[in-house]
Amino acid sequence: MSDAIKHECGIALLRLLKPLEYYKEKYGSAFYGIQKMYLLMEKQHNRGQDGAGLASIKFDMEPGQRYISRVRSNDAQPIKDVFTQINDRINFELEEHPELHDNVQLQKETIPYIGELFLGHVRYGTFGKNNIESVHPFLRQNNWMHRNLIVAGNFNMTNVRELFQDLVNLGQHPKEMADTVTVMEKIGHFLDDEVNDVYKECKKEGLSKMEASAAIAERLNIQRILERASRNWDGGYAMAGLLGHGDAFVMRDPAGIRPTYYYQDDEVVVVASERPVIQTVFDVPFDKVQELDPGKAIIVKKSGDVSIKEIRTPLVKKACSFERIYFSRGSDAEIYQERKDLGKRVFPAVLKAIDNDTDNTVFSYIPNTAETSFFGMSEAAQDFLNQRKAKAILEAKGQLTDEQLHKILDVKIRTEKIAIKDAKLRTFITEDSSRDDLVAHVYDVTYGVVKHTDHLVIIDDSIVRGTTLKQSIIKMMDRLRPKSIVVVSSAPQIRFPDCYGIDMAKLEGLVAFKAALELLKERNMHNLIEEVYQKSKAQENFSDAEVVNYVKEIYAPFTDEEISDKIAQMLTPPNTSATVKVIYQKVEDLHKACPKNLGDWYFTGDYPTAGGNRVVNRAFMNFYEGKDARAY
Repeated sequence: MSDAIKHECGIALLRLLKPLEYYKEKYGSAFYGIQKMYLLMEKQHNRGQDGAGLASIKFDMEPGQRYISRVRSNDAQPIKDVFTQINDRINFELEEHPELHDNVQLQKETIPYIGELFLGHVRYGTFGKNNIESVHPFLRQNNWMHRNLIVAGNFNMTNVRELFQDLVNLGQHPKEMADTVTVMEKIGHFLDDEVNDVYKECKKEGLSKMEASAAIAERLNIQRILERASRNWDGGYAMAGLLGHGDAFVMRDPAGIRPTYYYQDDEVVVVASERPVIQTVFDVPFDKVQELDPGKAIIVKKSGDVSIKEIRTPLVKKACSFERIYFSRGSDAEIYQERKDLGKRVFPAVLKAIDNDTDNTVFSYIPNTAETSFFGMSEAAQDFLNQRKAKAILEAKGQLTDEQLHKILDVKIRTEKIAIKDAKLRTFITEDSSRDDLVAHVYDVTYGVVKHTDHLVIIDDSIVRGTTLKQSIIKMMDRLRPKSIVVVSSAPQIRFPDCYGIDMAKLEGLVAFKAALELLKERNMHNLIEEVYQKSKAQENFSDAEVVNYVKEIYAPFTDEEISDKIAQMLTPPNTSATVKVIYQKVEDLHKACPKNLGDWYFTGDYPTAGGNRVVNRAFMNFYEGKDARAY
């Protein structure tokens, strides 16, 4: 999208099911797992650029031998930095110890990161500082192998304060109030509980402490640990974890907000945030990669047993639709078709805006991620033109000359690459975003393809804040002197904050919210803002289940078109020659295009968890009270 918005984090879990010698013999290297993890993380680079981390576990190491390795980076190119560090260490060990080259067991004993179990993470920081301590995976260390816990996830919890207090009530002293800390410590607490319970059983059976340690690792009930730990979680999450002895899990939230996919064969079990990543890295067909159901966890025991267990009772599935609109890689077969359909479904509104005049319209897109929806919009335009041609030919009843027929058939939909992003300039601008004149030149335009009598239609993935549109895109498009500029969003109006991982936490940053406020002022309905505030304020001490989203009342007096027209007015820079029109996708058409991802709370205010209403309530009060603070 043209507005800068942070993506979702990405996770990658890989368990090798065969001995390392197997991969050495079949694939030529005992580093097979590390190589696959590099690809799994790099193919999800779109999901995180603030940080990256990798943890690995070696199985069946002797006491005194290191079996857990972890490396994290918040470098400008974190994935590259992580694997450069790993590669440098491997090369150093191989140079220092030539005897390692053909001895897999020695490699495993000597070289870090070679192991049977891996967890990788790419991060976009939606909350907190981007320091190295905020980069996943997180490690909870213990001298007992089965109490070591490594956690990484794609998540945001709406009730961090409550989870923090739960830990305090348990007698803990958390180092900070952050969902990453509270989640890991909650899992860790119930892991400790489970270990104690199993140990008591072992004692009754007369096992020695050494014998009990092995028995505990084998008998740990991961399902029970996750059920107890997640009981009060409210949010969207795909939570992955490793235990020091070799068990692993990935758990998905009960509304299926955050995506999780997995694949298993006789060599590997792999879990990632996106389906095509697994398809590409392991060269497997679409139907072999499964989606993890909401509320369930995939659990891989150290023995290699794999099971899918229900951890939380599933809610109505509300998988995030932004995954389909923008976040996930468009190479997924379903997502590609859905994005094309988004472009097709918004076309009737475009046709109305250009008065059906496709002959004098140039269609384009901005930024590159909107290209797929642009293809769909172009196909819809071509279908419209073909219908017009067919009608003209039929009405002629065979009376057309060859010249007249060719004149009808030669009319084409005009599609052009109008906007070209200057990547180097963008990097420079982010160092000083206050330079509006430079911001206006983030994009270059293609001259000579737009006439003064043309409508210029530009499709974007979504319009969140509209800042780039006003400061750069519309100004640049207006230099071509078109008759009108029609900015099309393949997503509906974003009216409410997100609290499940997307960096859209403040109401006042949303252009649709600003437009609604302007309309209230213009129509002498400003008192509604005070009324919504008082209703929200009155709910402060309500339980999450009792809180109502009264912010919907801010938008209720207006049609979608009225808000879109006000947005167009607000985003039109002074001295713009062209008429500017803004068109948004309808929510019902979004659902038709993306029928498996019906999460739409940022468009409708219908949050899938009780904590969502608490967040929007607090966000509105923060806005009204002038507090520059996050609502969760």
